[in-house]
Amino acid sequence: MELERKFDARLGVYALAAGTGVTIAHRADERFAFCSTFKTLAAAAVLHGKPMSHLDTVVRYTESDLMKSSAITRRHVDTGMTIRQVCDAAIRYSDGTAGNLLLRDLGGPAKLTSYVRRLGDAVTRADRTEPTLWQAVPGDLRDTTTPRAIGGDYHKIVLGDALPNDKGAFLRDLLERNATSAGAQRIRAGVPRGWVVADKTGTGNYGTLNDIAIVWPPNSAPLVIAIMSSKATKRAEYQQALIADAAAYVVERLT
Repeated sequence: MELERKFDARLGVYALAAGTGVTIAHRADERFAFCSTFKTLAAAAVLHGKPMSHLDTVVRYTESDLMKSSAITRRHVDTGMTIRQVCDAAIRYSDGTAGNLLLRDLGGPAKLTSYVRRLGDAVTRADRTEPTLWQAVPGDLRDTTTPRAIGGDYHKIVLGDALPNDKGAFLRDLLERNATSAGAQRIRAGVPRGWVVADKTGTGNYGTLNDIAIVWPPNSAPLVIAIMSSKATKRAEYQQALIADAAAYVVERLT
């Protein structure tokens, strides 16, 4: 793909027009580190296993649980946070401690792997917590997925019947209100203004940039778009335009 040459990156794309079944795939079955895109899956797994009232459960943590990305959880160490607030922090702000708290609520990364297997995903595997899952070392199978696999998971969670309506609506709302600066520069930057986007980004070493989204054009069925990328060197430059340009390519051909 021309974008790989332009940005000197490995690019994986899986996109599906839900109304027609037409797909676009490029390295769609190659593994990439999922980084923070797991947080949507973790929230879905928590919602799947517990009643909606579980969202009001307060969880506690300490200063030692915080990390560089803990922008929201850092404010609430003294009081703890409800699972509802933890889901919000993890998905909308990509708070690393919040992501770990979701994994803790599940019983660990292996339980997240079990959940995606239940969705029919035989590929995605969760092995570690943040921040080590950001390492994204090429060839390391830990904490990886493929664009097709994770795109299918988001499809089932957001558009399908993997979750009851109330739980699915809760998750979709968080994804639509993504508040990260990265979110604004990736798939959202590549689709026409006014389209509804529900997405979760992920970022790691080796130039890893991901964005997994459900996109609603104004007059047609939604699109599932999973874009993942990596580079050859650990401290490679992050180029958000790679994801935005890939999203624009997908939209042009599916709508």
